Amino acid sequence: MSNECRMGKKTGGEKDGLPRRRAFLGGVAAATAAGALLNPKQLFGETSIPSIRIPKAVTESLAAPPRRADFSGGGMTGAQVFANLCKDEDLAALFCAAGNYYIINEIAQVGIPCYGGRTEGGMCAAADGFTRATGEVAACSGTEGPGFTHMIMNIATAHFSNSPVLVLASNQSIQQEDNWKRIQFMYQQPTTEGIKKYGKRITAPNRVYEYGAYAFRNLKSGVPDVVHLDFPIDVATERFQDPSKLGCFFSKERYRSESRACPGSKELQQAIDMINKAERPVLIAGHGIYVRKAWDALMQAAEKHEMVVVGSGPVRGHFPDDHRLSGSMSNGALMSADLVVFVGQYQMPSAGEWTLPPGVKTIRVHPVQEDLGRNWPVDLGIVGDEKVFMEALANGLPPRKRDSWVDEVAADRQKREQANLELNEKFLKYSRDTNSLHPFVLCKEVHDFLYKGDIDPKQTVTGWGGNMIGFGSMRWLRANRPGQEIPVVYQFGPMGPDLAMMLGAGVAVQRGVGPQAAYKGAPVVVVTGDAGMGFSLLELDTFAKYKVPVICIVYNNDAWGTFPFALSMNTPRALHMYLFQESIRYDRMAEELGARGEYVRTPEELRAALRRSYDAAAKQNFSTLINCQGIKEFNVDKLYPPGLSFAPEPGVGAVSH
Repeated sequence: MSNECRMGKKTGGEKDGLPRRRAFLGGVAAATAAGALLNPKQLFGETSIPSIRIPKAVTESLAAPPRRADFSGGGMTGAQVFANLCKDEDLAALFCAAGNYYIINEIAQVGIPCYGGRTEGGMCAAADGFTRATGEVAACSGTEGPGFTHMIMNIATAHFSNSPVLVLASNQSIQQEDNWKRIQFMYQQPTTEGIKKYGKRITAPNRVYEYGAYAFRNLKSGVPDVVHLDFPIDVATERFQDPSKLGCFFSKERYRSESRACPGSKELQQAIDMINKAERPVLIAGHGIYVRKAWDALMQAAEKHEMVVVGSGPVRGHFPDDHRLSGSMSNGALMSADLVVFVGQYQMPSAGEWTLPPGVKTIRVHPVQEDLGRNWPVDLGIVGDEKVFMEALANGLPPRKRDSWVDEVAADRQKREQANLELNEKFLKYSRDTNSLHPFVLCKEVHDFLYKGDIDPKQTVTGWGGNMIGFGSMRWLRANRPGQEIPVVYQFGPMGPDLAMMLGAGVAVQRGVGPQAAYKGAPVVVVTGDAGMGFSLLELDTFAKYKVPVICIVYNNDAWGTFPFALSMNTPRALHMYLFQESIRYDRMAEELGARGEYVRTPEELRAALRRSYDAAAKQNFSTLINCQGIKEFNVDKLYPPGLSFAPEPGVGAVSH
């Protein structure tokens, strides 16, 4: 990698009065009385530092031929039995940090795409990002004890997003139970209670295949969610030379079904009649529409009958924001809806949380009967698969025009867009006055670059998280096709997995999996904050290792976004806990991990950096971190009114439900 390509063009640095830390420390040493400090040579040494490079062994390992174990010769280990099952179930990917060796090594050996990163937590987030970008099952893995517990935040994040993530962890020998022999033994399953659909500590080696089948039956049936298996070493290493020694050893066609719940003809006709009689119907297209890939049937029904549609969930785009029937930015108009149809809405809001009229007539379609009526009272509850229902609805609805309703929604959308532009002008003045990027202005620039310039507005998958920068992202990022936008903070509000999660999404785009097929090889973009860098910055090394290009836009305001709590509570002695060192150069850290770095303060500098970064990503597979310098005071409403807040829900920017 050439220095020019790796470093990128700098718009900050020494000429901005921000010397490199090495030069700064060297200057301090030279200016100090002799002997009081080490001189620069002593402080840093004179060792020659080699350039970063991807080891040849990585390329050779990825090119090694797959090999599937069988019962011949010495037979198969429990780990090999499980790996074969994963291959037969078309497990789409495994993300891990080295650990749980028997399981991850055999999964890689059978030819399942595997990715090794820097932390178990980051790789759990990557698996979640992959499932969100594709709708497919992905696995993550960690070693027993410390590795497993490092994944907990992101296991919970996947659970609240209904992501079909298979969590795999090793465990010490069953012989160590109760005697604390050696280290790391723990009971894992109680730790994931409440944040999984199914889990099992496998203690009988001959049931390893059976419980693998349990896992995939839960992952691929009903409402998706996390499944957690842990493998004591006794199970992973047990050998089998005869399939009869394994319990329930039969193919996936016999241990699970692809059959889906079909809505009853009576209930379906009731739904058609209610929708046809409504003047202002709204269909909330939940995550189930995406999971079941029902977006074509949804589009057919909406256009045939002119229903307004709002997409919701932990991944957006299954109904495009730029479609004339989209209500995703028309929350004022939604308040005049006379019928709401929830389809595949796994995380139901309570009445009053969303911009929908109190007491509005409601239909809800859900694959699980006992969830109907939860949180939100329904006039008609239908048990049914989302895709089956939408196909039946598209066939059964008569053609209809609702010009006044469509015009009302369009006018409200235009009103909100104009309000955003007016806010941007105010915040742009703040940026000019402070020579610092306001988060709202930053995200407007990203919006214009991705959706208003030369790039196909349907191309780039984006993800976003963080506090201050999150408030800007939720107002400006869009989803114009399935799987295009990932609001990392959906429902659980995790801190820091944003960059790591987009590794999984980036892998999905590079491989062209599922809805990413048409844009195979395109870069991905993540917008995050400086606080999040403490959690997943090192995964830039993983992006580089696997040549997955990301543009990571970091809003750097030198503080936790929640620092105003120290001010509003009149606790001045608490303020220091919310603050970081000022002017930390995340762009330079990125360069030392094999990525490009850019430093910007103004909209013009950001615009130019985005062009260079996208070009480097698209043409050379280089990742870039753009360090966008802001100030924490932008988050104080009294200093820079009107401040930022959550977007109205449902629709663009929604993070709850």
